[in-house]
Order: sequence, then C-alpha cells, then structure tokens
Amino acid sequence: MSNNWIEIINIDDIPEDDVIGVNVSGQNIALYKVDGEVFATDNLCTHGHALLSDGFLEDGEIECPLHQGRFCVKSGKAMSEPLTEDIKTYATRTEGNQVFLAMS
Repeated sequence: MSNNWIEIINIDDIPEDDVIGVNVSGQNIALYKVDGEVFATDNLCTHGHALLSDGFLEDGEIECPLHQGRFCVKSGKAMSEPLTEDIKTYATRTEGNQVFLAMS
C-alpha cells in the first residue's frame, strides 16, 4: 500500500520543542517539533485515552497528561510505566515551509 502525502500545516505553526493537535482526514494527530524536525503520532494515549497534545514534550518524549507515561515521538515506543502499548507514528516530510503527512 502506498502512502498518500497530505499537506497539513506550515512548519512555523508548530512551536519548537512543543506539541500541537491537528485533524487530518478525520484522524486526530499530534505533531511535534524537535530540533527543527517534525514528527507525528496518534494523539490519543494507548493507556488512558488522554490527548497527547495536552502533554509535556521533553527530550523527544511526550508525557501523557493523565498518568505521566512517556512515548518516544520518533519511534512511538512506550518508554515508561504505566504504558504497555506503543503509539502509531506517521512519516512526515517538509517542502519549503509546508509539512506533509503520509497517510496509508
């Protein structure tokens, strides 16, 4: 299955070392800018169903605002208790100032 690249946001609309939530084709996506690079995951925690865009981003990990579990925003890997399930990640690319998200 090939990726469908969707233009979603201007890179300047994502604060550096922070997270925002966006809706892309009906999917709730969290976007992160870490060292100028954009990463994307599902926006819903796999443990407590809280919005990760309400969480705290530090050192490339997003902390869920509900139970303080952390995910790596690059890989989606669950990094700490009480998380047991990784989060889905999405490929991104930047062309000029526009960020594109790969939806399969």
